[in-house]
Amino acid sequence: MTKTPNTHLSSGPFAGLDLLSSAVVLIDEAFTIRYLNAGAENLFAISHKKLVGMPLKRLLGDSHGLEPALRNTLKTHWSYTGQDLRIIRANADPLHLDCTVSPADAVGVCLLLEFRLIDAQLRVAREEQLLQQQQANRELIRNLAHEIKNPLGGIRGSAQLLERELSDPQLREYTEVIIAEADRLQDLMNRMLSSHCMMRPAPLNIHDVLERVRRLVLAEFPDVQITRDFDTSLPDLTADREQLIQAILNITRNAAQALQGHGNIRLRTRVARQVTLAKRRFKLALELQVIDNGPGIPEEIRDTIFYPLVTGREGGSGLGLSLAQSFIEQHHGMIEVDSHAGDTCFTILLPISDRA
Repeated sequence: MTKTPNTHLSSGPFAGLDLLSSAVVLIDEAFTIRYLNAGAENLFAISHKKLVGMPLKRLLGDSHGLEPALRNTLKTHWSYTGQDLRIIRANADPLHLDCTVSPADAVGVCLLLEFRLIDAQLRVAREEQLLQQQQANRELIRNLAHEIKNPLGGIRGSAQLLERELSDPQLREYTEVIIAEADRLQDLMNRMLSSHCMMRPAPLNIHDVLERVRRLVLAEFPDVQITRDFDTSLPDLTADREQLIQAILNITRNAAQALQGHGNIRLRTRVARQVTLAKRRFKLALELQVIDNGPGIPEEIRDTIFYPLVTGREGGSGLGLSLAQSFIEQHHGMIEVDSHAGDTCFTILLPISDRA
């Protein structure tokens, strides 16, 4: 009689993994789960019997963002560490994890995933440090903008006076260039200073805001496909409508520009529970994601993409994402990005309930 092989690999060479305190998952080249150690069963609150033989997304969901890293590890045989991955679970609170992906040379297994739960205080400290650094950069840029505005006005005024004294049309062309460039720089300075305008909060439906953004982007990029993935049960937000439109529009327009006018963008909304934002705990929060299948953010600017004047696009001002982040922070929210070739996801978290 032929004996059917056991799909659970907890015996033999993998038995020692049950002694580890961290969660370990082994998968094959098709990203099918072949083994979970005891730490993984405890972390994800599920037994190996329900997961062995199932696709990895059954455990981590569709938005875990690890697939490009998994494929890259298969191709290069180099390890990869992803920090602060947010795993959405259907009937439980989200998990914030660090994950290390390593090649594994064993029968039926090619990748080892090791997950570590991020301590809540460590995550808050990391967010606080990032916010302080970004605030310092914005203060520097804002002070610089103030210093530039005054001499700009003098340059423009002098060019106008000079233009009146010149009778040669060719010479007046030069003054017109000076005035036009001074106006362009003046507009740039105003945009740098506009993130601290007074807010006008009022109840609003986030999907109305997203529909407005969708129409505006499609009018500018008619060949881009923008799909909706909305949770229509979400309650209303209390927010400044125009600031929120501008923030989401900047992110979505950046995605369309990265796609060079051809590609797919997905607008996704979900509810998140028991979320800490700006050191405050909220029972409910809006999770809004803008996902595109473009080339991804260049690696050299991924850590500074929200800084003023940082851009990966030729001719870009580098202010769109900085302003978006400022508007979101004024709403006591947070914005994050996870980007790989073919998959870039901007995630916005905004409180929609009273403080817990």
